[in-house]
Amino acid sequence: MIRQWPSPAKLNLFLYITGQREDGYHLLQTLFQFLDYSDTLTLDLRQDDSIRLLTPLDGVPDEHNLIVRAARLLQQYRDRCGLLSAPRGADISIDKRLPMGGGLGGGSSNAATVLVALNELWRCGLSNNQLAELGLRLGADVPVFVHGYAAFAEGIGEQLQPANPPEKWYLVAHPGINIPTPVIFGDAELKRDTPVRCLNELLLAPYANDCEPIARKRFREVEQLVSWLLEYAPSRLTGTGSCVFAEFDTEISARQVLNQAPVWLRGFVACGVNISPLHRIRTRQFES
Repeated sequence: MIRQWPSPAKLNLFLYITGQREDGYHLLQTLFQFLDYSDTLTLDLRQDDSIRLLTPLDGVPDEHNLIVRAARLLQQYRDRCGLLSAPRGADISIDKRLPMGGGLGGGSSNAATVLVALNELWRCGLSNNQLAELGLRLGADVPVFVHGYAAFAEGIGEQLQPANPPEKWYLVAHPGINIPTPVIFGDAELKRDTPVRCLNELLLAPYANDCEPIARKRFREVEQLVSWLLEYAPSRLTGTGSCVFAEFDTEISARQVLNQAPVWLRGFVACGVNISPLHRIRTRQFES
C-alpha cells in the first residue's frame, strides 16, 4: 500500500483573462503543465473517523487548510453515498517544498493528491470525473491535478481539454514574497478583455500572462526577478504569482543560469511534464 504520494507543481505556460462573470469570477484561457517537482504527502489510515494533519502550516488553521478540507469532503461524500469501508480516517503529513502564494498551485495540488490518495486507500471507487467535481468545490485548479494531464483550460479554469506542449526545462524562481490572488484580480488595471482564441492559434502566438503587468507594477521584487531572468531566457509569471519561470531546452543550460543567480533569488530547476507525477504513481500501483 502506498503511503507517500507526490503533490506536483504546475505552471501556467500562458494565462489570458477574457472576461468577468457577474459573481466576480474571472474567465480565462490558460495552458497548464506539471513539473517533476513536488510536495510529498504521507497518509496513514485510521480505524476511527479522525482526520489529523500532523504537520500544520503556520498561520493556517485546519478548517482553512485544503489538505484537511479535501479529506473531510471526501469522507462526507463517502458516508452520504453509503460507500462504507473499513478504514475511516487518516493521519496526514506533508513535506512542503512548493512556496505558498507562488502561483505553482501548491494548495490545489495538495487537495487533489488527498482526494486521489484517499479514494484509493479508503476504496471509495470514485472516477476521476467524480473526484474532479468534488475538487472544484475547493478551488478552480484542483480538477487539473486530479486528472493528471497537461491541459488547456477555459471558463474559470474548470473546462479542461488535454494538451501536449513541449516538455522543456524551467528555472523556477521565487522572489521571497507571497501574492494573494485577490490582490491581482482586484486590481482595476488588470486586463480583462483579451480576445478569446482557439488553442491552435494560442499555441502559435508568443506566450504571455495578463496578470504579470499587475504583479510587476505592485511588487518590485517580481519586477526585479523578471528583469534579471529575461537577460537569459524567455521568462514570465505563473498564475497570479509570485513565482517566475525561465524556459530552456536543456537541464544544463537552466542550471548554468541558476548557478549565476544573485543571492536574493530562490529557485530550482525542473522539467515540465505532461503526465503528472501523481498520475504516474497511480499507474505504477495498478500495474504492480
